Amino acid sequence: MSAFERPATYWHMLPEYAQGRKAIWNAVNPHTGIRRIDEAFPRELRATTNEQEMFIRFKNGATWQVVGSDSYNSTVGSPPAGVTFSEWALANPAAYAYLAPILVENNGWALFITTSRGRNHAKSMLDMARGSSDWFAQVLTVDNTGAISHDAVEIQRKEYHGIYGDEAGDALIEQEYYCSFEAAVLGSYWGKQLREAEQGGRILDVPVNRDLPVNTAWDIGVDDAMAIWCFQVYPDRLDVVDYYENHGLGFDHYCQWLDERKYHGTDWVPHDAKVREAGAPGARTRIETLISLGRKPELSPNQKLMDGINAGRRTIPFARFDKIRTARGLDCLREYKAEWDQDNRVFKKTPDHNWASHGADAWRCLANAWRAPMREPEKKPEAPLVTPMQEMTIDAWINAEPSDSFARETL
Repeated sequence: MSAFERPATYWHMLPEYAQGRKAIWNAVNPHTGIRRIDEAFPRELRATTNEQEMFIRFKNGATWQVVGSDSYNSTVGSPPAGVTFSEWALANPAAYAYLAPILVENNGWALFITTSRGRNHAKSMLDMARGSSDWFAQVLTVDNTGAISHDAVEIQRKEYHGIYGDEAGDALIEQEYYCSFEAAVLGSYWGKQLREAEQGGRILDVPVNRDLPVNTAWDIGVDDAMAIWCFQVYPDRLDVVDYYENHGLGFDHYCQWLDERKYHGTDWVPHDAKVREAGAPGARTRIETLISLGRKPELSPNQKLMDGINAGRRTIPFARFDKIRTARGLDCLREYKAEWDQDNRVFKKTPDHNWASHGADAWRCLANAWRAPMREPEKKPEAPLVTPMQEMTIDAWINAEPSDSFARETL
């Protein structure tokens, strides 16, 4: 309707570009046997249709195109007047952050359609919209829509029990049919620990202690995507005070961000930081580049993927998170999950690589390294206090099973 009321550029954005082709462009209405886009946009209204680029130009000059939030930065130069974000809970939230100024400048609009997927950015956006007169927000369960009968839902519940087990099956029903944001994300590595952190009041306002160094843990991703956790170590806990993520920018940008906030300490980086950067002066390694920018990089202890995930899981109970500055990073941790094997109906032993991966990989780097600053030589008091955690090696700590009393002592 907007395309004909106001000729301009309009997008329908899925979390991944490939999903757009399957779910929107090639999708056939099973009730009519007609492609959905042909039902929505009759060919009599079109000037051209580009099947390859999933692009339609209408006779009045307006255009509509299917795009993916996984490559939103590739749309530079396109000035949309309206964007529909479909399956928003699974999309990269940075896509809207990037496009919002363009939509404001164009006096445009954004529409977000989604199924709940835990307490991530979709939930926080819904809470914001409900409290704003500038937004319209609506939650419709199967009880509201009547689109599927109660008997059909219960049949589906039994099927989910058979595939996922009773607890996960019920969580999926609550999520898919009753819009529950409290249901666990299926396959989530750290969802349980983060819920416990929230319930235990460990996601709160965490001030930066200027008497302690602010250490960092990095993920140096492909295509210049990077994520950084900023944290301070105490004898009995870990304070996670900030998080930053961006892409397409050089190390100088990230170092400037840290310097502006006076975050100086040990910069823990993964082992791929030893790789020499093509195009860097003298083909320096990433570590050498960081040193030249005034940072203090150290290689994080190298662990296998699943050992790192386990270390990440065991680190969360010792951590307090600043609820504002680390909000984006917490979304990444909540959404980090095992990949689902649709053919064999099991979770794979590998993570699902999506928008949350960079923040999660940086957290694994932190989890493998955060105890290292505690092992630095210090002036010992006359009667030193040694906690069980300080006596353990990193490998022993990862594999140990903490007792309730140990958790109480350390927290």
